[in-house]
Amino acid sequence: MTNNRSPNMHETWLELLKPEFEKPYMQNLRKFLIQEKRKEKRIYPSNKKTFRALKLTGVDDVKVVILGQDPYHGRNQANGLAFSVEKGLQIPPSLKNIYKEIKEDLGMEPPKHGDLSFLAEQGVLLLNSVLTVNHGDPASHANHGWEEFTDKIIEILDHKKHIVFMLWGGYAQKKGFKIRKESHCILNASHPSPLSAHRGFFGCKHFSKANKYLELNGQNPIKWTNN
Repeated sequence: MTNNRSPNMHETWLELLKPEFEKPYMQNLRKFLIQEKRKEKRIYPSNKKTFRALKLTGVDDVKVVILGQDPYHGRNQANGLAFSVEKGLQIPPSLKNIYKEIKEDLGMEPPKHGDLSFLAEQGVLLLNSVLTVNHGDPASHANHGWEEFTDKIIEILDHKKHIVFMLWGGYAQKKGFKIRKESHCILNASHPSPLSAHRGFFGCKHFSKANKYLELNGQNPIKWTNN
């Protein structure tokens, strides 16, 4: 984002999103990111991984969308996929709860690591609403243009059919409010964070519900664990 090279994303997304990069809001976002770098702010994830969700999951491959808010702000945690961290790092609390629900729902042992790229490669778009953040400063890049960009991504997907949207927590549900319920499967629950997981995330059975919907619509189910 802070240079003039083509964004590192799947060619199908690049074709559809290229016009967005010429719009004033994205130009302003780019200026903001450059200014933050000049202030010697450490920005996560790296430039190479900013669009990783759109790199690993092409437009036509999307079966499931999981919406997050913004990247992890700890050192080396963010890897461009919502709720995911690099292998070798401690699994964050929200992801631990996601894994707990997968185990309860499907009876499968979850991975021993927090890297969700194996899901992205199966068609699960792990999309944060805001794609960058400053070190140690959550939501520091909110309201600078990313939300409009990711709204466009959701709009593109809404024109397709039979996608499962997992909307966890009020923020994600507001973000996905305009998705056409008659064309897709909308699954709402509380956020999987320790503060709210007991208010409806645990027991939501979203993972089995998603697979059932996909199979009913002629698609292969997601393998929610890679063990």
